[in-house]
Amino acid sequence: MKPEYFLRGAALATILIAGSCSTTDPNSVVWEDGARNHPILVEPSYRDLKVQFAGGADGMSSDDAIKFDNFLADYRARGNGSLGISVPNGPASRAAITYFGERAAATGISRDKILVSTREVANGDTRVDITYIAYTARTQACGDWSENESYTLDNSTPKRFGCSVQQNIAAMVADPRDLLGPGRMGPVDTARRATVMDKYEKGEVTQATKRSADIGSEQSANTSSVGQ
Repeated sequence: MKPEYFLRGAALATILIAGSCSTTDPNSVVWEDGARNHPILVEPSYRDLKVQFAGGADGMSSDDAIKFDNFLADYRARGNGSLGISVPNGPASRAAITYFGERAAATGISRDKILVSTREVANGDTRVDITYIAYTARTQACGDWSENESYTLDNSTPKRFGCSVQQNIAAMVADPRDLLGPGRMGPVDTARRATVMDKYEKGEVTQATKRSADIGSEQSANTSSVGQ
């Protein structure tokens, strides 16, 4: 075999070997970012409560009233979209709609968020059905933790790096929607803004006056020992 053919063959084999070695499974890559290794999944969750409308001034039993009020509190904290109130069709449907709709509105839920409807009774179930959509946060299971992380020949990032932190964040977050992006801004304090602008234009101090009782307990106060 001519030397030039041998060299060409060796070069081609080297290229093929290098190409095969460079092909990796993207799912097996472990990043040095725990959030990237174990992303938190935010998914919609259907919430449902059924209570019996008893009629009269009370409307519900004491147990159902507690469940209903707690359900509304959870909707105000985590609900997304409308609060659905479905009552069985019949002579008491109008009274049930009025009772549950007004009770929900009395807790501060905007009336345009309360969606009422009637339905045909199925299987003798005459309970009122209250529903809404919330969001839940979860991560995949961390898997096997038995590997000895103190001994590694290549000093690579462990596969479970950041998993426990992500699990804790998903479990502790009050509103999973915050993980999708910033929430809506609250109403502007126009009175405070006007006061600050007026003082600024006059060249006066714009910050709020601090109470003398709070000055000594602040880290930024002159009496603070932080950093000394």
